Amino acid sequence: MENETTLTMEQLQKDLEKLQKKVSKIENNRKDQLSIALISGDMDKILAAMIISLAAAAMDTKVKIFFSFWALSALRDKKKKATGKDFISKMFGMMLPKGKNKLKLSNMNMAGMGPMMIKMLMKKKNVLSLDEMFQQAGELGIEITVCEMSMDLMGFKREEFIDYPNLRYAGAGTFVADAGESAMQLFI
Repeated sequence: MENETTLTMEQLQKDLEKLQKKVSKIENNRKDQLSIALISGDMDKILAAMIISLAAAAMDTKVKIFFSFWALSALRDKKKKATGKDFISKMFGMMLPKGKNKLKLSNMNMAGMGPMMIKMLMKKKNVLSLDEMFQQAGELGIEITVCEMSMDLMGFKREEFIDYPNLRYAGAGTFVADAGESAMQLFI
């Protein structure tokens, strides 16, 4: 009986050591990094993602935002045009907002008056505009990744997107890898 207890204790000790190594490995692979998957093209949700990103970057946290699906509208440059698009791609281009200043609110859009009202309120309360937030994000080194699959599905081309110092194009696997390394992940 004493032999069985000793064996069980030895096995438990070995199992505990294995578990501690696994936990340590997981902890060591986590970085002080925030990864955000941003799929909404609503102004208020883009604002929330940018405010959280700027706050994290200001605290020396690495920030990576993965823009996908409807969020891509915020990255479109109103001055840029792309040629050689098929009919469906042209339709998406006409139907979706062209740039962050054309986004609608998710609630209380009020026939288009909501975005104008929130912008006026932001200015009155000395809150950075979306343009200023993107500029500051670039200065703080916040990475923006454009989802290539979403870009292809919606018929957008690289030449339509904003000039941004830390802009890259990649697939969902890149986001998953970034999020796996991150201490924090958000889905907006």
